[in-house]
Amino acid sequence: MSVAAKHKIITDLKERAQKLGFVHFGIASAKAPDVWRERLANAVKQNWHGDMEWMAETFDRRFAPTSLWHEAKSAIVLAYNYTPDSNPMDMLDQTEKAIVSAYARNRDYHDIIKGKLKELAGVLARQGDCGVKVFVDTAPLMEKPLAQLAGIGWQGKHTVLVSKQEGCWLFLGVILTDAELPLDKAETDHCGSCTRCLDVCPTNAFPGPYKLDARKCIAYLTNEFKGVIPVEFRKPIGNRIYGCDDCLAVCPWNKFAKTTADTKLQMRADLRAPNLVELAKFDDATFRAFFAGSAVKRLGRDAFMRNVLIALGNAHGHDVVDKIEDHLSDPNPIVRGAAVWALRQHLSEDELASRYGQAVNTEADESVIAEWQGNAK
Repeated sequence: MSVAAKHKIITDLKERAQKLGFVHFGIASAKAPDVWRERLANAVKQNWHGDMEWMAETFDRRFAPTSLWHEAKSAIVLAYNYTPDSNPMDMLDQTEKAIVSAYARNRDYHDIIKGKLKELAGVLARQGDCGVKVFVDTAPLMEKPLAQLAGIGWQGKHTVLVSKQEGCWLFLGVILTDAELPLDKAETDHCGSCTRCLDVCPTNAFPGPYKLDARKCIAYLTNEFKGVIPVEFRKPIGNRIYGCDDCLAVCPWNKFAKTTADTKLQMRADLRAPNLVELAKFDDATFRAFFAGSAVKRLGRDAFMRNVLIALGNAHGHDVVDKIEDHLSDPNPIVRGAAVWALRQHLSEDELASRYGQAVNTEADESVIAEWQGNAK
């Protein structure tokens, strides 16, 4: 493929990408710097990935695109804006309401972006007569470092990609190709001395700048982790039932972000400020129907209800005890245990004994906790 032909293809791809709604387009080499492997190895060694065992299992394929596809020579990285129309942190004091992370308040972004990437990849394959592979956060590919290499933004101190033009609210997609394309200049770090994202974290999940311990991260605990959430993190979770946006929301670069124009990513009315008591009524069928097409559905009803009950435990000053009580006989021990904990946030030991007899005394509570832990292993 001639230089002129490559530039023509890239121009066509950029124009089409813009029409499809992408706000950034950059090209990086599929060969990764050695430092990527070192950083990933250190994170895995520290067990910062929690129970996401696939991080360690796919290590050899994860640290470089060429490890995933040996023929890959170039990576086209695209960013898609999902900026919410309001700050998710504004709801933290509305403890009777639930907060769902901005990225999950409507359609699953995987479905939206993958189709657009496939269209672009098809153009590249036809015009460039080359091989292509499409990725949207579903394969062992380090999209954020790759996006920085492609000049789209940089990984901030909160480890999330930051763009000078778009802020933090970005989904990333990657097209790998075996064609050698002209590369963009890598972006540099513009965080400076700012530590807002580190300072705001409710659970101190950052061991240091540019490092994240998922085991302490509310986003991980509420949307990836299916086991028993450690007691020390339950009060800091507050009313967040799926994900956490605090470290993104405080980033000063968001002043340049514009609310997403994609109606499929704009907040659903029924997820703007859902009532925790109403969510606590969901059985499996209701949960699946309510979150059909949403990323939340992948969590499953039981882990979702665990999150709702923890949030109800933090809903002080609201009449929620009866709804919590309904889950003491839930078939899932993790849900039952979360209900016990939530009740203890609202009722004294005497009130618990009076209301439930021996069912929720300290000894029984400890046995329930042991039961969840046994099932979580």
